[in-house]
Amino acid sequence: MTEESGRGRLASRLFPDGEEPDPRFTLANERTFLAWIRTSLAFLAGGIALEAFAVPIFDELWRRVFAVVLIGVGGLISLGAASRWIRVERSMRRRRALPVPLIVPLLSFSCGAAMVVVVLAILL
Repeated sequence: MTEESGRGRLASRLFPDGEEPDPRFTLANERTFLAWIRTSLAFLAGGIALEAFAVPIFDELWRRVFAVVLIGVGGLISLGAASRWIRVERSMRRRRALPVPLIVPLLSFSCGAAMVVVVLAILL
């Protein structure tokens, strides 16, 4: 821990300025981060399942493309969750407005695109 702030090196490096927010807000921010991570893991599991349990609904090439896209979206959501957690924590410490969640459009678009692909696969 650093002696002057009572915080560890990582906290001092990630959050160099501002005041400690109410712990309830920090914990709420952490719960939101964990919810995004669960969503990321669901996309990752979906991509792995699509490839591992090869069902002949899609051509092999398309199945692999869809699996890679799902895994990639899961990775992007995970990175976005970490970025958002840091940005929100810094905003709270600086008593500024909270940033807009940039991963929401990504997740919405990805879910919509997946729905279209599944509907087309069922109908065709």
